[in-house]
Amino acid sequence: MLTDNSPEPTLFSAVLRPHRSLHSVGFVVLMAVYGVVSFVAGVVFSMMGAWPIVAFFALDVLVLYLAFRINYARALAYEEITITPSALTVRKVSHRGRVREYVLNPLWVRLDKLTDEEYGVERLALVSSGKQLPLASFLGPDDKANFADALSRALGEAKRGVTRTVLTKA
Repeated sequence: MLTDNSPEPTLFSAVLRPHRSLHSVGFVVLMAVYGVVSFVAGVVFSMMGAWPIVAFFALDVLVLYLAFRINYARALAYEEITITPSALTVRKVSHRGRVREYVLNPLWVRLDKLTDEEYGVERLALVSSGKQLPLASFLGPDDKANFADALSRALGEAKRGVTRTVLTKA
């Protein structure tokens, strides 16, 4: 039973993280295969007298490695969304650890969804007082649609108000 001084119930809570399809083992395998192919091609070109090409193959491997490292670093970003009957909290954490937190009244917030017929849900944003707060920008269209449905249901529940059950002794 909830009393008047008890904390509010959490109606919705989600943590959104960017999806990365290539995990660490796959990354090591990819870099090893790519490195071996580049090395073999470099040796072949070097034997044909085009030895400067070896430097370009090495640079190619380095650039691919750095691109994946940056991609994995960016995967550390996430968004936390929590809804209680009186507050909608959005906490955005960048890949560098910078935290931005927004607290909105769920009664005055609406979910804006931009949908394309072929692609699906392209963009989600919370709108309050004429300002937009983008959400889930790194999710795919299907994930955005599922998230939007769940968030809409939770906002609807927050707008209806909390229903408390009072237990009585019989």
